Amino acid sequence: MEADQLARARELLAAYPVVDGHNDLPWALREQVRYDLDRRDIATDQSACLHTDIPRLRVGGVGAQFWSVYVRSDLAGDDAVSATLEQIDVVTQLLARYPDHLVRALTADDMESARGEGRIASLMGAEGGHSINNSLATLRALHTLGVRYMTLTHNDNIAWADSATDEPGVGGLSPFGREVVREMNRVGMLVDLSHVAATTMRAALEVSAAPVIFSHSSARAVCDHPRNIPDDVLELLPGNGGVAMATFVPKFVLPEAVEWTRRADENMRAHGLHHLATTPDAMKVHAAFEEANPRPVATVATVADHLDHMREVAGIDHIGIGGDYDGTAFTPAGLEDVAGYPNLIAELLRRSWSEPDVAKLTWHNAVRALRDAESVSKALQPHPPSNATLAELDG
Repeated sequence: MEADQLARARELLAAYPVVDGHNDLPWALREQVRYDLDRRDIATDQSACLHTDIPRLRVGGVGAQFWSVYVRSDLAGDDAVSATLEQIDVVTQLLARYPDHLVRALTADDMESARGEGRIASLMGAEGGHSINNSLATLRALHTLGVRYMTLTHNDNIAWADSATDEPGVGGLSPFGREVVREMNRVGMLVDLSHVAATTMRAALEVSAAPVIFSHSSARAVCDHPRNIPDDVLELLPGNGGVAMATFVPKFVLPEAVEWTRRADENMRAHGLHHLATTPDAMKVHAAFEEANPRPVATVATVADHLDHMREVAGIDHIGIGGDYDGTAFTPAGLEDVAGYPNLIAELLRRSWSEPDVAKLTWHNAVRALRDAESVSKALQPHPPSNATLAELDG
C-alpha cells in the first residue's frame, strides 16, 4: 500500500506539481561560491553542499519555485538594496544558464504556461522590508525586476513593521507600513507575512485588498513558535483569499526541536558564526554540536500534522507548501531536500486527503492567489503611484 501511495503521489505531482513558496538557493550560492555558478552547477548533483539542484527538483515534482532574493537583516540602507539586486541577478543568471528547465514567471498565466511546457516556473520573493530601504520607488523597481512577493520583515524589526522574533516596536504596522501594503496591492506584489509578528499579520490583513501569503510558516497551535501562524489569523484567510504555505524547518514544526535549536544557534555564535550560516565551515560546527547533543528529528508526519491543522482551521483553499530549503541547516527525515515532496504527498494520501485537495495544496491555491493579486492590481491602476515617505507618514 505504501508503494502504491508513493506512486499515486508521483502521478499527482506530474499533473499538479508543487508551487514552493520559499527556497534560499540564491543566498546559499552567495555564501558558498560568491555566485560562481561553474562551482555549483545545479544541472548536476549538488547534494554534498545544497538542498537544491535541477535533478532533485525534477524528482520532487516541483513545477514552480519562488526563489528567495533574501539578504540578512543586519544589512541596512543601500547595502541591503544592493545585495538584493545581486540576488535578483543570480536568479537571472540561473534562468539564462538552464533554459530547458527553468523559465521566468511573472504572472499566474506564466506559471500555467511553464507547467504546460514541463519547465519550472521561476518567480522571486524579497525576504524583508529592509530590502527597499523605506522607499516605495525601490519597491516598485523590485517589482519591475520580477519580484512578486515581499516578506514585510525578516528576523528583526524595521522602522515600519514588527518582526515575530524581535521586541514590539510600532505595534504591528506603522502608517508608512500600511502604505507599503497598499502600494504592493497597487503594483501586484503579494504581501508575505512569514517572519512578522502576529500584530503585523492582523494589521496587514486589515489593509490588504489582495490575498496575502505566508511563504514559509506553519501552525502555532501545533508548535508554539512565534514564527508560526496563530489560529485566529488562519481563520481570517478565507475572507482575504490568502494562502498559508507550511514550512519544513524543524524548529518551527517540532516542539522538541525549539530548545535544541536555540542551543545550537548559541553554539554557532560562540564560534564567531552567524546562526543562520550554512557554509561548509558552519555545517562542520553544526555537525560537531549534533554529535554531542543528539537532535530531535522531525519527520514527514510532523509536517503533515501541521497541514492537517491548517486545513481544518483555514480551509483547503488557503494552504500551500514553502519548504525553506537551503535556508535551514536541518530538515525533516523524508524531506531532506527538494526531492522529498512525493513523500509528503504520499503521507497526506495515507491520511485520506483526496486527490483534488492535494492538487489545491500543491498547485491551484498559490496560482489563484497570484492571479487574484493581479486582478486587484488592475483595478487599482487608475490610482497614481504613492510617493509617500517614512518621515512624512510616521514623523
